[in-house]
Amino acid sequence: MSVDLTPLGVPLAPSSPHRAGGRLDWRERRRLASQDRRMAHLAELLRIRHLLTEAATLVSSGWVQHGWFSTAGPSGQRHVVTAHTMGAMSDEPISGACLVGAIVHAGGGPAAVHTQLVQRTLDLTWHTLYEDARQPVRWCPPPPLRMAHVRDLTRWNDGPERTSAQVSDLLHGAIGTANVETARLRVG
Repeated sequence: MSVDLTPLGVPLAPSSPHRAGGRLDWRERRRLASQDRRMAHLAELLRIRHLLTEAATLVSSGWVQHGWFSTAGPSGQRHVVTAHTMGAMSDEPISGACLVGAIVHAGGGPAAVHTQLVQRTLDLTWHTLYEDARQPVRWCPPPPLRMAHVRDLTRWNDGPERTSAQVSDLLHGAIGTANVETARLRVG
């Protein structure tokens, strides 16, 4: 006797009420699709937490204001890389970063700035700084709003009273927000 398996590898009995002519009915397909979306979001939150941990490590080793990154030249002198000088950035290793730059670097560098992982990590970080932690994160704001959020994070990072410890604390707080979102998805 053979046992049919769904795409998730869960056996279905031949007399299952969810089968119609050997196929899953629409309710079961919808339930499985919802489960797949939730699992994908949980996996993404795990990647976001990892990215935030790497960003916090970079900020703690060298924090930058008024630029995205810093590099150490061959003579040991520090160069700050801004959005305007990004194209001229050499192959020197990154020695520090601002809040946004650390997230971008941890997500794969400037070429990865528009990836979903980096963008959603920025969304979550902005939410941690400006919204109530009990409210769900708004994952897909319109592009102009998302850009405004990045400007908010940059302005906050570059504030004259800001310290590297505060930036590191925000990144660790964002990890906490990711944990809250994870718990919310597991319940829902």
